[in-house]
Amino acid sequence: MGEGRRVRLGAPLDTAGIVLATTFFCLSLTPSLLPRPWSLQGIIAGVLSATGYLVGVIAGALVRPAAARITVQIMVRWREGWNRTGRRRVRRVVATFGCGLGAASLVLGVRAQRDIYLLMGLEPPERLGYLGVPLVAAALFLALLAAARTLRIAARALGRLLGRWFPATAAQFAAGLGVGVLAVFLTDGVLTEALLKGADRSFAAINSETAPGATRPRADTLSGSPSSLVPWASLGLEGRAFVADAPTTDELSRFGGRPAIAPIRVYAGLDSAATTRARAALAVRELERTGAFGRAVICVITTTGTGWVDPQAAAALEFMYGGDTALVSMQYSYLPSWLSFLVDRDRARTAGRELFDQVYARWSALPAGHRPKLLVFGESLGAFGAESAFGGDRDLRERTDGALFVGPPDSSALWRRLVDGRDPGSREALPVHRDGETVRFANRPSDLDAPASPWNPPRVVYLQHPSDPIVWWTPRLVLTRPDWLEERRGDDVLPWIRWYPFVTFWQITADLVFSLDAPAGHGHDYDGEVIAAWARIAPPAGWDDVRTAALTALIAHRHPASGLQ
Repeated sequence: MGEGRRVRLGAPLDTAGIVLATTFFCLSLTPSLLPRPWSLQGIIAGVLSATGYLVGVIAGALVRPAAARITVQIMVRWREGWNRTGRRRVRRVVATFGCGLGAASLVLGVRAQRDIYLLMGLEPPERLGYLGVPLVAAALFLALLAAARTLRIAARALGRLLGRWFPATAAQFAAGLGVGVLAVFLTDGVLTEALLKGADRSFAAINSETAPGATRPRADTLSGSPSSLVPWASLGLEGRAFVADAPTTDELSRFGGRPAIAPIRVYAGLDSAATTRARAALAVRELERTGAFGRAVICVITTTGTGWVDPQAAAALEFMYGGDTALVSMQYSYLPSWLSFLVDRDRARTAGRELFDQVYARWSALPAGHRPKLLVFGESLGAFGAESAFGGDRDLRERTDGALFVGPPDSSALWRRLVDGRDPGSREALPVHRDGETVRFANRPSDLDAPASPWNPPRVVYLQHPSDPIVWWTPRLVLTRPDWLEERRGDDVLPWIRWYPFVTFWQITADLVFSLDAPAGHGHDYDGEVIAAWARIAPPAGWDDVRTAALTALIAHRHPASGLQ
């Protein structure tokens, strides 16, 4: 049994599988949205080579019997010779051609990566580093191949055992199904659960920490202060950072040139109340305690996975209105956004809807002429959660005074519905919806000037970079070409990027890893742009572009990098 196992693990590679593996390796080197270091490129190439090999083996298994029936009559005399030497010759030709094609693709791939680096204003890495790509790809391919063959050996052994009591076909089918289910259970069940529990414990410990420089506030207008209904210890890492970072009245007065008032920041952490509904209710009571419903602006913010609030987006409104604002948010998780996206999406959706609905219920009970502006903000997974409170653009228009959604994931239901319903002739990367009467999409803040038709309040903005993989990633990429890869490419995307089945999905998946490391204005980095967007959505009286530029510079100095969590 041990000898048979070794032979099977070291069996020659399938010819059809080699062809598809080589093809996928070459295609993996084509450019995608963001620049990739050679190590990540090697991982992509290895995964795609294994994917191609699997597709080739399956295709070969399906096609080979039919091909054999067609050719058996004309090759009957040479069949033995073909079996002994023909296949070896084909493999040699395939290997030689594949090596040459792979080398050429590697050279072209390095050039494409340099083009992406330069397009984003980055210094390209040394070309020699990419010589490590085939090594990483080969190692990963062999590891995945060994795992697959081990499962196949186990299925065959189980099939032989079951064959003692059941017909051979039924035994083989049952064995394959059983091993497959067991593998999925172990990886997606036991292993995944263990990893999630470990991550949960780790990030729970991090959530109990306090960021350097964040001290308990003394002002009555901030959650966590001595007079607050929300204990400082319950706010979590990001909640404490949020309330501690509120600008002082001196800062606001210097920028505004007139006396300012202390801004209100309300936050409820995971430990502040037992349920989402209870945390939202606590936040509303905290708004009432601080006098938030007498301010000029209330902004309801849905956080990212860790409970993080973009400090630039928060401070922008406070400086624009001289502190006459109230910002309210609450935590629904302490996992990073990418992990929350996998396991906590329902929490984000529920939190966004619950917080807005409770704030709206209290706000709408005020006399019509004495209500503050009601704004909504969400970034990344926060955008996904924040827009969940609304059924469409009409609902946004009727229940808010403006909204800003930054870098929404493709799974954002309202965003997807608006993009799919865009006006004919507009692009998915920069759609126009109903002539921009309420909702406008922008790759850059300057895009908000189009179309030229009236844009009356309330105004809703979606900021989305063409090179942001968080916006464009979706499982549909496996087999479906998206519109944004059929249309003219965005201004920070190489024009010769193409869609390939399986390949593009894994490339965009890899781009997610470095989406936050892209320079400002690219990938998932929207630093500075949220300020210009707020200035278009809800500017105070007398606001102009000069003030926007001054505020952008001030906040860039105050928050050099927002660092989405």
